[in-house]
Amino acid sequence: MRDQAIPGTDLRPSVIALGTVALGSTLDEAASLRLLGRFLDLGGTFLDTARVYSDWLPGERSRSEKMLGRWLATPGTRDRVVLATKGGHPPLEDMRRGRLSRQDLRLDVEGSLRDLRTDRIDLYWLHRDDPTRPVADIVETLNDLADAGLIRALGASNWSAARLREANAYARRAGKRPFVANQMSWSLAEPNPGSLGDPTLVVMDEATRELHRETGLAAVPYSSQANGFFGGKYGRGRWWVASPSARHVRRVYYNGANFGRLERVREVAARLGCSPNQVALAALTAEPFPVFPIVGAYTLEQLEDSAGAGDLVLDEGTARYVKTGG
Repeated sequence: MRDQAIPGTDLRPSVIALGTVALGSTLDEAASLRLLGRFLDLGGTFLDTARVYSDWLPGERSRSEKMLGRWLATPGTRDRVVLATKGGHPPLEDMRRGRLSRQDLRLDVEGSLRDLRTDRIDLYWLHRDDPTRPVADIVETLNDLADAGLIRALGASNWSAARLREANAYARRAGKRPFVANQMSWSLAEPNPGSLGDPTLVVMDEATRELHRETGLAAVPYSSQANGFFGGKYGRGRWWVASPSARHVRRVYYNGANFGRLERVREVAARLGCSPNQVALAALTAEPFPVFPIVGAYTLEQLEDSAGAGDLVLDEGTARYVKTGG
């Protein structure tokens, strides 16, 4: 799998990132370890987790980080990966309450370091924004954590383009580290308006795309596979409801524009001899700014298919055709 640099850093992770939301919780530890080992074998080096992952389930908290930490403690493993985690998530029982104070962020960073069994986080994301808090306070806090050697690079997840511009403008004026990466909901399939259900999630829009084009800011999208919309189960006229995940896909992604993209993806995949999922991911990495799609996997077969997108490069005309039909 190819890699690429995150501009403004010395980090050069694999172009495909492995999301770990299911690891150690939905998937047991044995299955999780098989996926992580195979990801390394395939050339994958970019791992994305979060302090809050699994906390909506009963029992132990931060299971993803803790399981990942046990794996990272294996001799020779930590230095092979670019490790990203997220903190500052609002309380799950009150998503309107911000958690980006200096105390909140230090507690989250120190907890992540402890559970991940590492002395530094390569890319630290703020999981949500708190628009009531001045960007200067947030940037200063993150820079203090970086100056202490706890985090290496700063990322924002679910931040608006306007707040990112404001934060990085402050960082430039103050001589501070800026945000070098942005994480948003983004796939080849565009979600139906209002269908995601969580107003704190930020979807790739034209203002955000323009920010990335203008600045070269790295994009690290989650939901990059549209919850399996391009995996073969879905299409025009397939309205069956077999599971909560299928109902979610139908609610969020079933529309005429997305069916058109799905059909073009299948056409291009047949021509190139690859999978539709790989074409859908490669359409994201074909942007003129660095893109690192976060993929999820429950089986080795799914992981191997998604990792294959890391070696697929679409020419400009093919990428445009897949996206727009033009």
